[in-house]
This record gives sequence, structure tokens and C-alpha cells, in this order.
Amino acid sequence: MKKAWMLPLIIFIPACFLPLFNACQKTSEIRADIYDLQRRNMVRWDLEGQGIKSRRVLDAMLRVPRHLFLLPQHRKMAYLDSDLPIAPLVTTPRPFVVARTIELLNLKGSEKVLEVGTGLGYQSALLGELANEVYTIEIVPDMGRQAAERLQLLNYKNIHCQIGDGFKGWPDKAPFDAMLVMASVKTVPGPLIEQLKTGGRLVIPIEELKQGTKLCLYVKTTSGLQKETFMEVDLKPMEGQATGRYW
Repeated sequence: MKKAWMLPLIIFIPACFLPLFNACQKTSEIRADIYDLQRRNMVRWDLEGQGIKSRRVLDAMLRVPRHLFLLPQHRKMAYLDSDLPIAPLVTTPRPFVVARTIELLNLKGSEKVLEVGTGLGYQSALLGELANEVYTIEIVPDMGRQAAERLQLLNYKNIHCQIGDGFKGWPDKAPFDAMLVMASVKTVPGPLIEQLKTGGRLVIPIEELKQGTKLCLYVKTTSGLQKETFMEVDLKPMEGQATGRYW
């Protein structure tokens, strides 16, 4: 049985923390509101304003909180249209580039997608919003594990992560309706072509001689690949078998 003199203390201790709890909760809500406003401005000015037309892509960019896929010290810059570091010598592309690459896939919602270059999972989450199943490969072990944890915490059950060499694709899960590669190559890796369905779309940065690296869309037909070239991008070369560089 509790002594009478203890009762005021039991009541007082929680009460004394209420102002602190309320202040923390209010700060968290204000921060969330600020991120929401910044995200809306990014979509309106940096994406729609620069020519992104797909409503599905724009809505996905509104839903996915980019700041949660960045290092804590860079979260205040999450909704600027700029590349940001996510690991030594590794950056995540600016939102416009991310939106443009995904828009070129023309996803309707029923597709099975292969992503090469998970990073910390931001683009994977966007693909998870827009496709039925996403299989994503990251060659850097630490980043791959962090991305998988983030995506799991955010309840993306349709995104499947693997640490490995994206040059080889994911043959056990092929064929794919669409593929997105976020590292540049000189030529499209053969295994990716083999694992892409006829009629499927592949978006990949290609290093073109004397013209820099261009974002390219390939559509697989019965007679081969049809290529269309778009904007210049600054994405690092693919690691692994493509270049012989491994982590």
C-alpha cells in the first residue's frame, strides 16, 4: 500500500513534464508543416515549373518525404533542387532529375520495376508509389542496408532490396516491365536487355563521346532497342562489372 505522502509526488512528476512534452510535440508539428510547405513549393516551382507533366509523378513527389532519406545534417536542404551527399563521393540526384527519369518510364501502376542504384531509398520509395513491385539493387553494402531499413520503417512492402552488382540485374525476378539505372555506362549492360520484357522501357544515363552523359530512354522491340536521348545529367559511373571498380 502506497504511503499518503507519496501520492502528491506521483501526480506531480508527470505533470511537471507536460509543458516539455507539449513543446516538443509542437516543435515536431511545426517542423513537419515546414517540410510539407517546402515539398509543395518544390513540386510547384522546380518540377511543374521546369516541365514535369505527369500528375502521377508529381503526386508521388508530394507524398514521399525526401528529408527522411537524407543524412540529418542535410535535411534542411531536402527540398532544394540540388544534388546532396549521402555517402563519401556519393550524391543523390536533384529532385528534377529524379522526377524526369521516373516520368520517362510512364508507369501505370501494374508494373514490375528493376532499379539499379538504390542509394538511400528515395527514388525507390517513389517507384513504390507508382508501380506494383520494385526490385532495387545497391552495390554499396552500408547504403543498401540503410535504405532497406528506411523503406521497411515506412511500410513499403512492395519494395525488395538486394546488395549486389546492378550490371547483372536480378535474373530470378525477370522479366521486368521497366528498368531505371541511376549510374552512367558507355553501353547498356547485356543482362539488363535480356531481363527487360518486349515493349518494356529502360531509362539509363549513357556516356556519349564528346557530348557528356545523356539521359536515354530505350524501348525493347522484337527487332531490338529503340533509343531516345534527353537531357544531360551528372551521375557517377556504374561500379562493379561495368567498370571493374568494386566497394
